[in-house]
Order: sequence, then structure tokens, then C-alpha cells
Amino acid sequence: MNDPRPLIAHVVFRFAVGGLENGVVNLINRMPRDRWRHAVIALTEVNGAFAQRLQREDVVLAALNKPPGHGVRLYPRLYKLFRELRPAIVHTRNLAALEAVVPAWAAGVPVRVHGEHGREHSDLDGRNRKYQRIRKLYRPFVKHYIALSHDLERYLIERIGVPAARVAHIYNGVDCARFRPRAERREPIAGSPFNDPALFVVGAVGRLEAVKDQTNLARAFVSALQASTAAAQRLRLVLVGDGPLRSAVEAIVRAAGAERLVWFAGERGDVAELLRGFDCFVLPSLGEGISNTLLEAMATGLPVIATRVGANADLMEEGTAGRLVPRADPDALARELLALLDDPERALSYGRAGRQIVERRFSLERMVADYESLYLRLLAAHGVRPAPAVTPGAAGG
Repeated sequence: MNDPRPLIAHVVFRFAVGGLENGVVNLINRMPRDRWRHAVIALTEVNGAFAQRLQREDVVLAALNKPPGHGVRLYPRLYKLFRELRPAIVHTRNLAALEAVVPAWAAGVPVRVHGEHGREHSDLDGRNRKYQRIRKLYRPFVKHYIALSHDLERYLIERIGVPAARVAHIYNGVDCARFRPRAERREPIAGSPFNDPALFVVGAVGRLEAVKDQTNLARAFVSALQASTAAAQRLRLVLVGDGPLRSAVEAIVRAAGAERLVWFAGERGDVAELLRGFDCFVLPSLGEGISNTLLEAMATGLPVIATRVGANADLMEEGTAGRLVPRADPDALARELLALLDDPERALSYGRAGRQIVERRFSLERMVADYESLYLRLLAAHGVRPAPAVTPGAAGG
């Protein structure tokens, strides 16, 4: 039986734990079931545990197991898949998935959208000429672009030459009901050695990889411990996530004799609960687009310290929700950690302001509405008009 609901094929490099991928999950779960269908195509792999976050049983999942290098060898498979699925929209995300727009065009997909979520680790400032040439090469095959920050929007217009009318700016959104402030005191974390309410727990959430620069945070933490007796007694660090940088971070902590003051929590599925067990959130990245974890920490009412990269300053409204520091500057980061440790009232004030910012500008409902509005507009331009949702506001999950 033909299903009248348009199908959106979301193409990603890898469907596993990550901010970009979590945004795809949130979008699929929240868009009206009776208006849209979805497929997720991963050029490499689909992580089964992560895919369980999808709250709809009708989502098509495909993993193409792409080897390193250009994906031209995947073009026949992608072409065949698009012809079989017949999506109304193909939505690729970031440079690693951009090449899929060519087989989507060849297969006759009417709407081809590409999203820019953040910088590549090797191109933090967007100056890499090779990456610019690649994006320009694929530009004719993309109908519309979505930039998750004003910085990325300017990059597409000024350096890639995309007409401004073909670029939409849509922020990520946060589930403000799930990511909510704790009651009064920091909540205990299952398995944590740092549940003593007298401690000041600093937390970071993210894959342990070079661009996230948890080594910077580790050095800053050690510096703060060495600079203050109070910090040595009360300051503790929780790192949530795993990845290739873990051994380097462990080495920094070990060299300072601070192993007992740092907890490597690994990958966790209870991030909302973990955040309510922190006193402060740190984002030490070398580069960011729109950080989901930063917004989630703000929604939780945590004071935040973040590097001045990507859209962090915009999200925090120039330090209203916390403090901004230069990237790769552990001394500056250590100073801000000590300042929050010594001034709990200021920490609480930052946390309250962050929650208000998220409620005003970054709700999940607003994000979903913006995406759906753009999808509908692009489909209407091609004569496709989905039937109205049966239940207003109905969403998956």
C-alpha cells in the first residue's frame, strides 16, 4: 500500500553517540507521525544501542559500511537505495555525508537539503581551501542549506558562494522537561565516588577526542588543585564519554597524582541525570558548531565555562550563563573554575540565567517547528503538499 506521508532520508556518516546524531533522533521522535516518515542512512555504521533511542518502530535504518576515502564506490548502492525508498527529501549532514547528494540527484529526489553542524577538527577556522572546493563542487546538487550557527551561515554564503536565499539558520533544541534543574542540592549519581554534598563537582560530557580537548580541562583541573587548598579538598572532575583521547587525559591526571579526584564515567545513557549531579559544566573544545551538551547543561540550570569558539558566545549570550575562555588555555580555565568554587551565589545566578535563555530561545518544540516549516516550504515548491496532521501537535514517543 502506498503511504501518502513524505519520507525524509537522513544521511549521516555514522549513526552513534554524538551531538549531531542525537539531534536527528530528537527530530524524528518529535515530528508528527501522521505527517512524516523517516529513514536513517549511515555511510559507515549504525550503532544498535544508540538506535534504540528512536521511539518510532517504522524508521528504516541502513548501514553501508563505507571504507576510508571518497564514497564514489557507494554511489550505485545509494542510488539503488534512494530509488527503492523514494524519499521526498534527502537531508545530508556535515562534509562527511555531503557526497550522498549526487546519487540522490541522480535518483530523482526532489528536495536535497544539506546541514552544516560544525567544523572539522582539521579546519577549525573554515580556511581549508580543499574543503571549500569540495563544498563548491557539490553545491549545484543541493537545493537548500541549513546552518546551525550564524558563523556557519556566513561561511556558506561568503566562502562557498551559496546564495543567502538558499540558506536557513536553525538552532538545535533542548528537551526542557527532560533536562531540568535539580531541586535544591546536587543529586547523587549512580556509581559516582563524588556524591558527598560538600564537594564541588565539575563535569564534562562528550566523546574523548582531539577536537573536544579534554586534555585542556585535565590540565586546568590539575592547575586549580595545585593553586588552592580549598580546591584540593573540594574540587572533583567527572568526564562522561569515551574515545581515543582517554589515555592522554589519564596520563595528565596520573602524573599529578590526582587519579582519585577524577572519575571517568564512560559512555552513559543517563546524561540528564548526570548533569543534575554536577555543580558546574565545562566545554573545553577547540571548535564547536552548536553544542547540544552546552545547551543541555544550561537547561539543567548549571553554570557553564566554555571556550570562545563556534556559537558558544551566542548560546551563552556573551557570558550571561557562565564564563568564556580562550581555547587551549588551561590557566584561564583554571582561574574560572576557582572563581566559581569560591562564589556559589554567582554560580547559581549563572545557572538560573542559562535556564531562562534555553526556555526563551532553544526549546525542542521551536527546533522541530522550524525544520518542519522548512521541509513543507521546500516540498510545496515541488508541488508536494502533505496532508495536515490528524492530531495537532502529535509527535512520536
